[in-house]
Amino acid sequence: MIVGCFALIEPFQPMKRQFEAIAQMGIQYADITDNHSGGMLGVEYGFTASFSLDSHPAKILRMAEEAGLTLTSVCAHANLLDPTSPDVYGTREIIKAIRLAKLLDIKHVITTEGEPKTEFGEKLTPDKRLFSICEKLQSPIEWAEHLGIELLLEPHGIVTDSVEDMSNLLELLGHPETVGICLDTGNSWLGGSEPLDYIETFGERIKHVHWKDMPEEWIEKRGKLYGCGMSVIGLGDGVVGIEAIVKALIKTGFDGPTTLEVAGADAVKVSYERLQEWSKISK
Repeated sequence: MIVGCFALIEPFQPMKRQFEAIAQMGIQYADITDNHSGGMLGVEYGFTASFSLDSHPAKILRMAEEAGLTLTSVCAHANLLDPTSPDVYGTREIIKAIRLAKLLDIKHVITTEGEPKTEFGEKLTPDKRLFSICEKLQSPIEWAEHLGIELLLEPHGIVTDSVEDMSNLLELLGHPETVGICLDTGNSWLGGSEPLDYIETFGERIKHVHWKDMPEEWIEKRGKLYGCGMSVIGLGDGVVGIEAIVKALIKTGFDGPTTLEVAGADAVKVSYERLQEWSKISK
C-alpha cells in the first residue's frame, strides 16, 4: 500500500514548500490537491498552494522531482448539484484535470458532487440529484476512458456519502473500467455510513483511499455534514476504526495509492507510522 500526503501542510505557503514539507517527514508520495483554471493572484505572490490546470506539466513534474516526490492523483472535487456557471468548479475543470493527469503520467483523478449552494441545488429530488451528477460527468468520463485515466468518486456529498446512492450512481454512470471509488474514511463516516460497508459493497472498485479519523466530539455532527477537508487528529486517535479498515482493504487485495488528509506535521507523522504498522500486520 502506497501512503502519500495531502499537499496542504503549512498555511499560506506555496506548493513548492508543501512538497518540501512532505518530503521532510519521510513521505515520498503526494497528490495535486488544490487547483484552478487560468492564473491566481495568491499563487503569483506566494501565499496559496494551488496548481493551475493550465500549467505546463514539466513545471509541476520538476517541482515534485526536486522534492523527491511521486504524484499519485489530481483532486478535482466539484460542484455537481448546482447549475453550471463560469465561477463553479465543474465539468470543464474535471476534464482539464484528466488531461493534466495524462500529461503527468498520473492514473487517478478524484471528484465528487459536493454540497449545493443554491436554492435550485438544495431542492433537487433524489432522482434529479443522480441526473445532475450523471449529466455533468458524461464528458469527463469519455475523456478519462480515451486517455486511460481512472475517474474516482469520493464520498463527499449527500449522494456519495450513502452506500445505496453511490451504488445507484455507479450503475447509472456505467463504464466500470473507468469509473471507480476513492474511499474517504472520515467523510463516509461523517455522512452517516460505515467505511467498512463501502469496502464490502464495492471491493475492487476502490482504487484510492483518503485517510481521515474523526474525534469523538464529531459524533453529534454525524449524518448532518457531508465531508470535511482534513482531520485534526492522527489516525487511530478517533472513532472511525482505521485499523480495521486497513485490514479489510488489504483482504480485498488493495495495494494502491492512498493519501493522508491530516492536519499538522506531528499528526501526519504518527498517522504514517501507524499505517505502515497496520498494513504489515494485515499482510
